[in-house]
Amino acid sequence: GRHQRDVADRGPAAQPGAVSVLAPVYAQPVAVAPQSALTTGGPAAAEIGSLWNVMLVIGTATTVLVIVLLLVALFRRRHADELPPEADRPADPRGEATNEESGARGREDRGRPRSERLGTRWMVAGGVAFPAVVLTILFILTLVTMGAMYPRRGERTPLTVEVTGTQWWWDVRYVGDEPQRIVRTANEIHIPTGQRVRVLLRSNDVIHSFWVPGLQGKVDMIPGRTNVTWLQADRPGMWRGQCAEFCGLQHAKMALVVVAHEPREFAAWIAREVRPAAPIADSALAAGQREFATAGCQLCHTVRGTSALAAAGPDLTHVASRRTLAAGELPNTRGNLYGWLANPQALKPGTKMPAVPLTPEQLHAIVRYLESLR
Repeated sequence: GRHQRDVADRGPAAQPGAVSVLAPVYAQPVAVAPQSALTTGGPAAAEIGSLWNVMLVIGTATTVLVIVLLLVALFRRRHADELPPEADRPADPRGEATNEESGARGREDRGRPRSERLGTRWMVAGGVAFPAVVLTILFILTLVTMGAMYPRRGERTPLTVEVTGTQWWWDVRYVGDEPQRIVRTANEIHIPTGQRVRVLLRSNDVIHSFWVPGLQGKVDMIPGRTNVTWLQADRPGMWRGQCAEFCGLQHAKMALVVVAHEPREFAAWIAREVRPAAPIADSALAAGQREFATAGCQLCHTVRGTSALAAAGPDLTHVASRRTLAAGELPNTRGNLYGWLANPQALKPGTKMPAVPLTPEQLHAIVRYLESLR
């Protein structure tokens, strides 16, 4: 990381081998925010956490009980008067007539021996009654939890976010009635605290799964279908999300960040995101914008307010204000930006972003331009 920053800060004159050297330096996952189902930040995750606690207690108690009974059965010594009468008796031919698999070994006129009666009771109690009671309780609690995870009938959710899974990043679009108020970003979802946000889930290619464990459970994203979930955060903060369905080579490096703001701060964020890219007044930035266009970057990306209007890759209108690069793979720093542009395949093999051959001067100009997009 230090090598990348030093080379970037010295400028293009000190970068003769930048394209071939920078990118392979490291490719480390970045924990941009906590990702834990046990550290909850909203009501839905709290309900899931409570259900998990109940299941943990019941499962632990059941496991301990089974182990104790097994040890008792293995090591308990029987007295002579407790031995079943069938132990030393030959098979009773009456068993064949009554179709008993045991051959009616040890049958007497008064019925089955005591050991068989006890065994039957244990099987009915431990194998039928106990699981039925436990699973019924868990089933009811699961239904209650699922009901609490979603809004009640008639509850309004004024904010709707559309998230589309793509190999291997997240396209985020804030839906609105006015086209000029629609916001498109990537790999980050910003929400206001204290209110439920409706999230429409789609996929552009294969099955993905949307999962922000600190705020909500998993919901699949299926091509050709729109699924719905809701996010709500009770306090400001950041939560890491992850694709939870294997979707290809870089499935493990398909992360996102949910950022919760106080309502006033969220309104200010929306107001900034709606704006197009600021006009270029600096000659160096203008050169970077030209290199961005001629190098082919605008064939995949959008920068609103410019001629770059493609939608195959993430919207870069305000890319410098985002926390990560490459869907949570790298912190959004200058050194990482150099490495990502120089050779994305070294950091995220198989990513759909190609390694574009750039001279050090072109690379430096494009980095400076992208850093201005806030």
